[in-house]
Amino acid sequence: MMRLVIAFALAAVALCAPAQRRATPVNTPATTTQSRNELRGDTARINAERRAASVSYVDDKGMVVWVDTITGDKWVDSLAVTSGIPKMQYPLLHSVAVSVDIWDAAMRLFGQDYGLAGFAAELNLHNRYIPVLEAGLGTASHKPSGGGYDYRSAVSPYFRIGANYNFLYNSNPDYMLVAGLRYGFSSFRWDVRDVTVDSPYWDETATFNIPSQSSTAGWLEVCFGLRVKLWGPVSAGWMLKYHSMLHCTTTAYGQPYYVPGYGSRSGALTGAFYITYTLPLHHKKHPEAEAN
Repeated sequence: MMRLVIAFALAAVALCAPAQRRATPVNTPATTTQSRNELRGDTARINAERRAASVSYVDDKGMVVWVDTITGDKWVDSLAVTSGIPKMQYPLLHSVAVSVDIWDAAMRLFGQDYGLAGFAAELNLHNRYIPVLEAGLGTASHKPSGGGYDYRSAVSPYFRIGANYNFLYNSNPDYMLVAGLRYGFSSFRWDVRDVTVDSPYWDETATFNIPSQSSTAGWLEVCFGLRVKLWGPVSAGWMLKYHSMLHCTTTAYGQPYYVPGYGSRSGALTGAFYITYTLPLHHKKHPEAEAN
């Protein structure tokens, strides 16, 4: 009798309890990606979902790399546009070079009455950043076509220090397109002879000399130039310079007409033409250089 009562009670509980419903998941991993993977274009949709749970960074090649924060998986977004700096193909100590500037020597053949010779030494870092040290000698002997005075400046040294930036740093190192900045300095002496002053009122002519004067000058140069290979380690290049005087000694007789390394103080533009010998500091060559 007792067993019958217990069985009846269990049946009653079962009838009164709410029915449990079973549901089959619709968006399983297989059903979610199956239709997408059938179409090649759906890859972008999957990548978008992966990015939502990921973080990104720019590697040393300028590529965007996504990292899944859950699994640690990495993948490269080849379509991303970044402002990252591409990896430089050349080592830190790429080369050293020495140059001779023949600009003034050539211009004197065309009537320029100042200048002498200039030299430069440079260290090429990554074929991109190029510190430059320049030195030279300058002199002047200027006499206007109409006469009136004879300006002389003794042979004096000048120095420039600065750097170039090579825009073609990941290309063939035999060719460079550069922009640069320089600070120049010179200490020199000058004098003026046979200064002639006419006096129409007295109908007389007076002549006198300005004794030797000592001056120092400093200036800033902005440069832009191109260099190309001639043969072997020898290359040639021109440079256009815009310069501005920062300071110059003013004597009792005024300021000098000519500053060694700067040129005539009346001109803001000048140039340079370099013959350069380059000594590489490593043996790696760019594919374009090997082809040549």
